[in-house]
Amino acid sequence: MAAGFFQPEGRRLSKAAVTALMLPFFSVIALVFLWPLLSLLSLSVLEPEPTLAHYQRAIDNPVYARVLWRTLVIALWVSAVSLLLAFPVALLMARSEGPKLAFITACILLPFWSSVLVRTAAWSVLLQRKGLINEGMQGIGLTAEPLKLLYTQGAVVVAMVHVLMPFMVLPIYGALRNIPADYARAAAICGAPPWRGFLHVTLPLALPGVIGGFILVFLTALGYFITPSLLGSPKEMMISTLISQQIREHLDWPFAAALVGLLTLFVTAITLVFSRLFGFDRMLGGRK
Repeated sequence: MAAGFFQPEGRRLSKAAVTALMLPFFSVIALVFLWPLLSLLSLSVLEPEPTLAHYQRAIDNPVYARVLWRTLVIALWVSAVSLLLAFPVALLMARSEGPKLAFITACILLPFWSSVLVRTAAWSVLLQRKGLINEGMQGIGLTAEPLKLLYTQGAVVVAMVHVLMPFMVLPIYGALRNIPADYARAAAICGAPPWRGFLHVTLPLALPGVIGGFILVFLTALGYFITPSLLGSPKEMMISTLISQQIREHLDWPFAAALVGLLTLFVTAITLVFSRLFGFDRMLGGRK
């Protein structure tokens, strides 16, 4: 019977074996994700009666369109800044070995030992008017009085970059680690300076990891809640904060469900576009 789970060459699992192994995973996904999501989305079209009025309200009101646009802009900023900071770190990791690599990896993974709430609260302490950053700038003469750093879009972007940057570093590191060192040496032998070898050899080969990290951080940032809620102001409200407000303050579950539906459609469309352009295996740092 066990032989039926393997292909004739006896080395690879058959489709039946793969299905049996993946069935528990997909069952959990259906139970804890798909079913609650579908139940919530049903409220947007069935409460108080079958209607699309909640979606029409979300689309017609320019306030909600601005919130969605602001969410997109902040997610793009977070992804771009994370990429600029993460690539040098990933490159250093790929060129390091032994204790040096272990130390850098520990620094990247150390934030996972504390919750997002703790890290966000730490930023609120640093960015307040009498916080360490304002006092430091005043101490060295950069500013004459405290700046408003907290409850701004910049505070939200900085804190989200701090939280999400490891998700950018690891895919890029995986892609860079798979590039043979002989390629760079071959480029140098052919007369290419280091910067040209990097632009024409290393960067194109690392692009799958860059794409994977970017889309992972971008999609996560679109639905982020804790950091924008604690560090942002109503003027910098993101879609997740708006959804929470509709549920907790207005008790408007159908409209909140409509906002969730729009966000889900938006994220799904972006994912399909990236999948169409690059393929899921390349998005995750794999090879075609």
